[in-house]
Amino acid sequence: MNFINKLSAAWTANDSLLCVGLDPDMAKLPAQFQSAPDGIYQFCREIIDATADLACSFKPQIAYFAALGAEQQLEQICAYARANYPHIPLILDAKRGDIGATARQYAREAFDRYGADAVTVNPYMGSDSVEPYMEWSERGVIILCRTSNPGGSDLQFLKVDGKPLYQHVARLVAEKWNSNGQCALVVGATFPEELAQVRAIVGDMPLLVPGIGAQGGDIAATVRSGKTASGAGMMINSSRAIIYAPQQAGEDFAAAARRVALDTRDAINQYRAG
Repeated sequence: MNFINKLSAAWTANDSLLCVGLDPDMAKLPAQFQSAPDGIYQFCREIIDATADLACSFKPQIAYFAALGAEQQLEQICAYARANYPHIPLILDAKRGDIGATARQYAREAFDRYGADAVTVNPYMGSDSVEPYMEWSERGVIILCRTSNPGGSDLQFLKVDGKPLYQHVARLVAEKWNSNGQCALVVGATFPEELAQVRAIVGDMPLLVPGIGAQGGDIAATVRSGKTASGAGMMINSSRAIIYAPQQAGEDFAAAARRVALDTRDAINQYRAG
């Protein structure tokens, strides 16, 4: 099953637009995992188990693993998710941006080594920085468009033919680059007006939407601006707010993560209809 079909099925099966991000920071992990040789794997595995029926996708951020020399644990996490929850898309958040043979190696890393269903990429070296990923015709290519960080405006608002650059990227992807029909765009929840502009340009193309939770994006504005006519079309990511959720009485970290994930999914769903 290709990425878009798997994502569409997950939206329906779990009644969810929530993407659970896996950003393991060793200093924030529960104490029992900080000294364990495979503590990152154990922690992420429990988060996956606790939230799998609430998520439309999982998104490990490769930098959090690579900085700790934990790429092998990332391989184990990806293998675990594929084996136990094969119906939930796995997105490798790598934001790669290179061309030719180098881009092809990054694609191999994402799709062969980690078995990801999709990978995030940076488009600012042009079409030949994206084309190598298209050789995996069933896999998703999620392209940075309007990012959630304030500094994104430094470049993304530059005018191209009178339109902001992020809108030019959205049109390029929708009209020229999406040859396999497996592309999506990254658009931040922190800019709902721009999110609505991108939705108007790309139709029903999926959007990966970071910026709720720890970054403070407004759920109601995000859903209303980015949903498709069917009330889907988005992977609304929350990472730190879920995986490091404050514990209430009687909870362990996984139960706390599940509670916040459930609350977030349900809050999103309030605004999907109509």
